Amino acid sequence: MTAYLTPLLGGLVIGLAATGLLCLLGRIAGISGILWNAVSGGLHSDNGWRWCFLAGLLLGPLLYHALSATPYPAAPGLGMPFAITGGLLVGMGTRLGGGCTSGHGVCGIGRLSVRSLMATVTFMTTGIATVYLLHHVWRLV
Repeated sequence: MTAYLTPLLGGLVIGLAATGLLCLLGRIAGISGILWNAVSGGLHSDNGWRWCFLAGLLLGPLLYHALSATPYPAAPGLGMPFAITGGLLVGMGTRLGGGCTSGHGVCGIGRLSVRSLMATVTFMTTGIATVYLLHHVWRLV
């Protein structure tokens, strides 16, 4: 596959999944909310779709790599302290922003939500600034 075809197909599948979830169940495909409600709600009858959605998130890439023989990307060499710190910062940002990039960026912007547009601009700006600092200023990556 070309360098552009795989991301294009991936984006199409994400868009179709988000649209399907909204049209069929009336739910927003915000991963942080789906994960939080699945874990906090346990195995209640309303949580079945959440657990299936999360399983698909984990199994989809495994299936893709197995069928396409595409190698897994290498993990950055920053180590576990950076991974833990990054995960905590993302979690805090998700709580402060009232959702994650999938909920705001994919679903919210698609619903023309100004709040989601502003949240996505904030996420992207922060991500760009972080990469710039880590790569160009501190030369850690």
